[in-house]
Amino acid sequence: METRALGSLQVSVVGVGCNNFGSRLDQASTTNVVLAALDAGVTFFDTADIYGATQSEAMLGVALGARRDEAIIASKFGMPIDDAHFGASPTYVKSACEDSLRRLGTDHLDLYQLHYPDDTVPIADTLGALRELVDAGKVREIGCSNLSVAQLNEAKTAAGDGPAFVSVQNQYSLLEREPERDGVLAACSALEIGFLPFYPLANGLLTGKVRPGEPIPQESRLAKMTPERSVHWLGDELQTKVAALLDYAESIDVPILSLAFSWLLSHAVIPSVIAGASNADQMRANANAVRTLSPDVIARLNELTS
Repeated sequence: METRALGSLQVSVVGVGCNNFGSRLDQASTTNVVLAALDAGVTFFDTADIYGATQSEAMLGVALGARRDEAIIASKFGMPIDDAHFGASPTYVKSACEDSLRRLGTDHLDLYQLHYPDDTVPIADTLGALRELVDAGKVREIGCSNLSVAQLNEAKTAAGDGPAFVSVQNQYSLLEREPERDGVLAACSALEIGFLPFYPLANGLLTGKVRPGEPIPQESRLAKMTPERSVHWLGDELQTKVAALLDYAESIDVPILSLAFSWLLSHAVIPSVIAGASNADQMRANANAVRTLSPDVIARLNELTS
C-alpha cells in the first residue's frame, strides 16, 4: 500500500471512513473491517466524536487493540453530540479531545480536526487550544473540515508560528466537483494543505453496485436516504453521469470503483481517499482499487463528469 505525506504523518492512500461503526456495524463487524484494513496495508482511520452516537471511536479503539501503533487515527470535534457538547471554544476543544482519547483508549490522536466552522469563536482561539494539545503530546497534527478558501486563509494567518491545519475535508468525487469551482483545491496547493475528500464514492453511486434503472440494493446507504436527499443523489443528472461512467468503465475494463479512487488520487494535493466499508470484503476491494490512470483516461473522466 502506497503512503503519502500529510503534515508529519505518512497515511495510506486508501483510508477507512468509520461513520458506519456503532450505527450500521456492531463491534464484531467493526473489528472485521478494521483487521481486514490493517492486513491489507490500510493504516488511516477517520472517525469523529459524533459518529455512531460516540460509539464509533470506542469501537475503533477496541478493534485496533494491541495493533494501535499500526494505525493513524484521525478524529473530529465540533458538531453537536447533544445540546451541551458542541462548538470550537478553547474549553470545549480540550474537553472533547479528552473524551475522544478516553473512548479510543489511546494517549494521542494522530490528526485532530475541527468538524465544522464555529462562527461564534475566533479561529485564533480554537487554534490556541489545539496548540496546547499538540504541545502536551495529545495531538500530533491538526486539520479541519467544511472550510471555505477565505476560512482556510484566515486560519493560516491566525496560526502564526504555531501548529496550522495540515488537512481539510470537503466533499469531492467524480460526481461532485465543487472544490474545483470554489477554489479550495487550489488553495490547498498554495497553502500546502492536504485535501481529504468525503463522500468519495458519492454515497455508493461509484461502487458499481448501483446501476441506473435497476432497484437500489436494500442494504445500501442510498436505500435508507430521506426523500429530500434522494432527489439529489438519485436524480436524473447524477444517474445520467453514472450510466456514462459505467459504460466507459466497461469499455476499458476497469471497475468504476477503481476509477473513482484513482481519479481522486491523481490529484497531488490528495494524500488519501477515505471510504466506508460494511464488511471485510468491501474493505479489501477498496484497498485493491487504486491504480495509475493514463492522462487520456483522466481527461475522458473529466469530460463525462464536469
